[in-house]
Amino acid sequence: MGNLPAESTSFIGRSGELAALDGLLGQHRLVTVTGPGGVGKSRVALRAAKRIEDRYPDGVWWVELSPLRDRDLLAATVADAFDVTDQSLRTACEALCGRLADKHSLLVLDTCEHLISACGHLIGELLQASPGLTVLATSRQPLGRPQERVFPLEPLPVAGAALTLFKERATEAAPHLSFDDPVRAAAATDVCRRLDGIPLALELACARLKLWSVEQLAARLGSRFEVLTGTGTGTGAGTGVGVAALPRHQAMRTAIGWSHELCEPLERLLWARLSVFAGGFDLAAAQAIGAGGPLPARAVEQVLAGLVDKSVVRTRLEPSGRLGHRMLDTIREYGLRWLDELGETHEVADRHARRFRHIAHEGEAAWMGPGQLDWYVRLEAEHADLRTALEHLLATDPEAALDMAGSLWFVWFCCGRLREGRAYLQRALDGCPGPGPHRAAAVWALGMCAFLQGDFVIAHRLGEESSRAARDPEQRLRAAYLYGGSVLMPGDPERALDILDPALAQDTGFSPGRALCALARIFALNNLERYTEASAEAVRLRDECAARGERWMRAYADYMLAAGALALGRPAEAAAHVRAMLAGKRLLHDSFGIAMGLDLLACAVAAQGDGEDGALLLGIGQECWRTVGKAQMGAPELAAVREQCERRARAALGDGAFDSAFGRGVATGLDDGLVLALKGPRRHRS
Repeated sequence: MGNLPAESTSFIGRSGELAALDGLLGQHRLVTVTGPGGVGKSRVALRAAKRIEDRYPDGVWWVELSPLRDRDLLAATVADAFDVTDQSLRTACEALCGRLADKHSLLVLDTCEHLISACGHLIGELLQASPGLTVLATSRQPLGRPQERVFPLEPLPVAGAALTLFKERATEAAPHLSFDDPVRAAAATDVCRRLDGIPLALELACARLKLWSVEQLAARLGSRFEVLTGTGTGTGAGTGVGVAALPRHQAMRTAIGWSHELCEPLERLLWARLSVFAGGFDLAAAQAIGAGGPLPARAVEQVLAGLVDKSVVRTRLEPSGRLGHRMLDTIREYGLRWLDELGETHEVADRHARRFRHIAHEGEAAWMGPGQLDWYVRLEAEHADLRTALEHLLATDPEAALDMAGSLWFVWFCCGRLREGRAYLQRALDGCPGPGPHRAAAVWALGMCAFLQGDFVIAHRLGEESSRAARDPEQRLRAAYLYGGSVLMPGDPERALDILDPALAQDTGFSPGRALCALARIFALNNLERYTEASAEAVRLRDECAARGERWMRAYADYMLAAGALALGRPAEAAAHVRAMLAGKRLLHDSFGIAMGLDLLACAVAAQGDGEDGALLLGIGQECWRTVGKAQMGAPELAAVREQCERRARAALGDGAFDSAFGRGVATGLDDGLVLALKGPRRHRS
């Protein structure tokens, strides 16, 4: 269990530091690795976590905080790592504390220095709520918590690991390079000494070896430091400070500044402009943001390749299969300062925000089609930059922010980000209190977030408002779904049909609003025991979705078919439908849909006479509802499904056997539990 990232390059040295960290983490629940930028804090923390992951049966979990700028989203960001897609009205911190309360886990928070106060507060809450939790943090400064043990990370020893690292990275840049020559070996040692053994500085220097010899590198670097220190020897003679006495953060800044000076003018310009990205970016994004003025779009690819060659930009294969690029924090910070010097900060931030607003529109238009899964993967990868764009627009263009926040409805409630979406939508609406072209869509999206959190009173009010504000047939359909759903889920299916049917009478063709209304109507028909009619409509909706390659809505149609089959006494058919539903929801990480499906599958299995597997599946579902928050969303019909299954399974097994099987399900964990649910638990139980 866990989500530790892979190490992208070889790990050199640090055996003593790793042993010391091992001991500290065995004795203390909060350890912070501190040190200047580029010293290797993240790499050491990752290697330390890998060494001890067997100690933590509930996993080692890595959270990269460098892209996060809004402290209010810290708890939600950490919750994402644990797949806590809580949809209740609890705060993200409360939901996360509830999730970890009985877990024995290691949480690694990487790059905390820009969120010191928020990180300290969250860690304090988590450690109090979860006695089995240990936290390993990295930061340029301590977090200041009473229970914190600070581990200052020193640079690599110059004549030892630093020299080894330099030689390895140097031969990667220049494969035929040899260090047998004493002069070259001495020059390599001089480079390591001047750069104070700081790993990132050494890697930036090695990138120059594609053009220079080691001796040339040492000489030019020596000249650079002599200018800085005011000495002719670099040893501290005369009135200068001396390289050895330079603060390490100054040495790192100097190394980056020197790398910057050695870049071509267009490379410096692109470096500055690309620093606006909070996360990764691909070539198309680099062209959209980096081009302009003296740098035409057609030249960006070549200039970007130059930055990659110089180790300013790093590459990696993204989950989508695309080649992605990323800057380390220290490199990005330098670029942002240079962007400000160029006077382009606001212009480039505007360009970045326009791009991601356009991406939001593209994703919304494509969501109900064959690229749905690809869009899910893409927007998960680019989520940090969506946040950055929204924050910029909220501060500079409230109407554009309202438009973007409303367009991202499918991210907020199809991809499990209800709390975040509700916060952004409320801020955007507060910034545009009057009527406008984007208000209806944003009000509807806010109402949907409230609805899926089980806040039916607010959802009902916003459903009425969105109905009044709707300007076209699609908006009227969406408003009818929200308004009708807000009376349907608390238990009034007849009134829901009175709201849904007039909207569905519009001839609009297939659309998100029509599909949502059709789904709600099927749910209402099942609640009214009109199962045959409901099943016919569910087949029609499922087939329409399948023809378009749509998965999210199709899975809910499968759920409705399963509910109808179970009510008509066909539990085997119901189990087949609900497994199809779970397969689709698993791909999109729809925790709410998965929780609903597990309850219904448990009921179908128990109805086939297998009370033990039914109890096991109920336990797995219980664990999923914990990540969602409010069990069964507070809906009587959903609660009734679970209660029916429990009664049937207890009657078949007896209380003791039921509790034992249920407990095994809870302990299975959601990932393994889904495997059992999809393939059939009994065949995989030891």
